Amino acid sequence: MKTVIKRLLPIVSVLLLIAAGCAKQNVVKQEAPPLPTAPPPAVTTEAATPTTPPTTPAPLAGNEEKTSPQATALQNQLEKIYFGFDSSTLSDKARQTLSKNFAILKQHPRGKITVEGHCDERGSDAYNLALGQRRAQAAINYLTTMGIPPERLAPLSYGKEKPADPGHDETAWTRNRRDEFVVSP
Repeated sequence: MKTVIKRLLPIVSVLLLIAAGCAKQNVVKQEAPPLPTAPPPAVTTEAATPTTPPTTPAPLAGNEEKTSPQATALQNQLEKIYFGFDSSTLSDKARQTLSKNFAILKQHPRGKITVEGHCDERGSDAYNLALGQRRAQAAINYLTTMGIPPERLAPLSYGKEKPADPGHDETAWTRNRRDEFVVSP
């Protein structure tokens, strides 16, 4: 009887591991904003006149947002950082790049920065938005720990919506898993 149990124990253990499978990842779901409701149409006895949809006026020439030369210089100096697959952990190389960005930000104490988190195309929209947010926040946490005031930094996640490389291979995915540092006007 003991020999039968000794032989079955490893088999039962393996079967239990297979049946349990891998742990599922929780996905942060965002609620969709409520749709605007239109007021009920007014009842009139006169013939309705056709209406045209409102048009958005074209921007006037020279009305575009202008960036100061200092902001442009700051923007050109800040480097992107990259992440591993399905990770918001800062690599040694990312920490070195953030240290360089820290030194640049200390030289420009007035610049406000938006840290944009990006992901590759794999994964759901909701999951990638949450991952992009974690990536942006990881960079912000590192920079604030070094001494950048938190009010100068704002996280923004684009998830997989703005790929740096439109390809569908590992090279493209590696380029798309990134944080970008954008100088706010």
